[in-house]
Amino acid sequence: MSSSVRPPGGSHPGKPSSGRQQSGLLSPPRAKQKAPDLNFYRLTSHTADQENVQNQAELFYLQKQIQTKTAMAIVMDNGDTIRGLIEWYDQDSIKVRGREKSLVYKSAIKYMYKEGGEAE
Repeated sequence: MSSSVRPPGGSHPGKPSSGRQQSGLLSPPRAKQKAPDLNFYRLTSHTADQENVQNQAELFYLQKQIQTKTAMAIVMDNGDTIRGLIEWYDQDSIKVRGREKSLVYKSAIKYMYKEGGEAE
């Protein structure tokens, strides 16, 4: 008897194996492939991040005008102009204190500017 060890499957040491495995032998587990990233295909013109950045810029501007008590002129879609200080704001409206206190819907605002620099 020889002391050499034969590989499993009964192949001879001098004979090349065919690459196939014998039945009853387990193949090593395959590495799992990663699923494609779904965000990779998102269109950049429709990202929520851009809307969020624009909203944050608007909120920063309004907050600064409140803190500095800047006199503002708010021009509405129908052409009316409301002048005064911005007291507070929320998601849909702005409260302006001038000759009268007004609650203005943001959707009705055409544009606004600081009272010191006339834009009209």
